[in-house]
Amino acid sequence: MTKKLTEKIKIIMDHLLTLLVNISILFSKAFIKFFEIFKKINFFIKSVKRILGESLFALLICAIGDLIAGIVLSKMTHFLEAYPGLIVLIPGAIGMRGNIFGALGSRLGSNLHIGTLSTELKKSKILNDNIESTIILTIIMSLFLGLMAWTICEISNFKNIGIIDFTIISVMGGIISGIFLLPATILIALKSYENGWDPDNITTPLIAASGDLFTLPSVFLAILFLELIKNTILEPTFFLLFILMGLLGLLIGLKGDEYLKGIISQSVPVLLLCSIFGTSAGSILNSRLSVILDNPSILALVPLFSGESGDLVSILGARLSSGLHSGIIPPTLIPRKGALYNFGIIIILSIIIYPVIGVLAHIVSAGLGLPTIPLHKMILISALAGYILTPFLLILGFYLNSLSYRRELDPDNVVVPLSTSLTDPMANICLVFMIILFLNV
Repeated sequence: MTKKLTEKIKIIMDHLLTLLVNISILFSKAFIKFFEIFKKINFFIKSVKRILGESLFALLICAIGDLIAGIVLSKMTHFLEAYPGLIVLIPGAIGMRGNIFGALGSRLGSNLHIGTLSTELKKSKILNDNIESTIILTIIMSLFLGLMAWTICEISNFKNIGIIDFTIISVMGGIISGIFLLPATILIALKSYENGWDPDNITTPLIAASGDLFTLPSVFLAILFLELIKNTILEPTFFLLFILMGLLGLLIGLKGDEYLKGIISQSVPVLLLCSIFGTSAGSILNSRLSVILDNPSILALVPLFSGESGDLVSILGARLSSGLHSGIIPPTLIPRKGALYNFGIIIILSIIIYPVIGVLAHIVSAGLGLPTIPLHKMILISALAGYILTPFLLILGFYLNSLSYRRELDPDNVVVPLSTSLTDPMANICLVFMIILFLNV
């Protein structure tokens, strides 16, 4: 009896020991796997430390520009109420400046690097064509943006200011912002080249931020101009004059030399699409305008959130484009190692930047005495909306670059404008969803 009991205990102990050994092996394997993953993550962070530093610096500089734009917008609640439908125009106007002048900065940078443009910016056909194309595109796209804002308001049954007022505000705002943005873009492109800044990580976001910074004050001045000529013969006169300027500009661009014609013919179709996406983003905000007007701090967050999201997709697009053209990244339809490496960079930047902009919007709004929602809600709205948006940014940036490379399209004129414009409506959808969720409206 004792012998049988001893044998049973021995069998049980053997099973227990075997189980403990197996558990120990599993834990050891898991620890080794975890250690290997940790080593890979650590190696990845070390390898991208410089890129992250450059990008975060650029994003924070851009955040200042976006924040100023947000403050201006939060102070424009009177105009948003007095000029119904105006908010439909604003995201498209902000995006359009970044698209047109961002493409100009990229073209100037490319010409500086290949030597067709001197650092002294001496008078040359290349420089003249770039400036001329930018002026033409600003007029044409501002006209179309005004038309699209009015059309979307009519289709959506939104109360609006009418096609004449939309056009005058849009074109006049474009002209005023262009006066400041043109020299600013040339200066940024030149200094980037002279200082050896990485155009993928710094130059593109800085130009986009300049667009955000100047656009809303320009819209404000355009409204003041409209109020001066309102209900006078000058109102329809300027409307017709701007249409004539747009048609003449398009004709000059399409009849120009090969370089100028190439910029206009490639840019116009893309920027027309961008106008549609931009005004669609505005219509999403207009659908919840009463909630936004009751919480001006949300208005401060809107340009900041959209601007930083656009900067992130621009950084990704520029890096993928460089990788594709240098052969580091293959133009496949499934992301490979080089593309995934860049995805990792954008994910880390997203994790850091979205909560930060929520904090910035709250602090500045509270500091200016604007009615603001609690800090934790502002952070949650910004961070969660950003984290939902990030996978969309990765997919959009990758496939736009891969497909445009296969079709031999110029990324300066196609990829950057389309990616940022497609980001705007998606960014606003994510933001509005989180506002509804956390403000219970």
